[in-house]
Amino acid sequence: MHVFITGGTGLIGSAVVAELLSHGHTVTALARNEASSAKAEAAGAQVLRGQITDLDVLRAGAEQADGVIHLAFSNDFSSREAITRAVTEEAAALTTLGDALIGTDKPLVVVSGTPNTPGRASTENDPLPTDGPTAGRSRSAARVLGLAAQGVRSSAVRLPRTVHHQGTGGFAGILTEAARRTGVAGYPGDGSQRWPAVHALDAAVLFRLALEKAPAGTSWHAVADEGDAVADIAAVIGRRLGLPVTSLPEEAFGPLGPVFATDQPSSGARTRTALGWEPTRPSLLQDLENIQA
Repeated sequence: MHVFITGGTGLIGSAVVAELLSHGHTVTALARNEASSAKAEAAGAQVLRGQITDLDVLRAGAEQADGVIHLAFSNDFSSREAITRAVTEEAAALTTLGDALIGTDKPLVVVSGTPNTPGRASTENDPLPTDGPTAGRSRSAARVLGLAAQGVRSSAVRLPRTVHHQGTGGFAGILTEAARRTGVAGYPGDGSQRWPAVHALDAAVLFRLALEKAPAGTSWHAVADEGDAVADIAAVIGRRLGLPVTSLPEEAFGPLGPVFATDQPSSGARTRTALGWEPTRPSLLQDLENIQA
């Protein structure tokens, strides 16, 4: 299958490109600059130059492919305005990609997040949140899944709060960078809230499986660790960086503070059974041991 991928040179995207190529697929990666182009080409992918705001480029990439995986997102969480802008850009991009595939029965795999369900681990059957700073991403994912009724084999891979590789990535990575910047390995509240996690290389396998065989209109959970206590995550970060570990007010974590403070374990049991996905890489707490002081 020839696959068009956005976000193919990021932490997750690089792993997905390598996974696709190692299983006989060919890949065209959207690349926004020379550095991204060089990285994609070095990995073995073809390159289509453009950004996710270049809707004509996205349409052309989708029309020329046998399937599409969308991963591109700004990941600028510095302010509500930045988050809103990123969500809006992604919504337009997904509308364009979806429209290009209507009536083709080609796969379109998008990314979203695992929902939180108070008192238990969320499952693939739980709806995505419709409030909060990134709720617009949930609505975009829902629209893509709705394209199943219009001849698109759409599916969503729901990623947990931390997708990690070599001690970097996701919410845990944000905590690490904040610790380097402030000199304190902090966490909101009492730290008992749990975050799910997955290794990027394991997540990449699930994206491939969804592309190859997920039924139209389905959602899947890329969850390896159902929930690590945030205090435990911060403890490893503090030990690796040689910094004190302490609770901080939610406001210290900016717009994501309320999300960071929420208990949000998640399960991928149905995904493992239905798609035959089996994570094999190190857990988050194991991987955080790769943090360099």
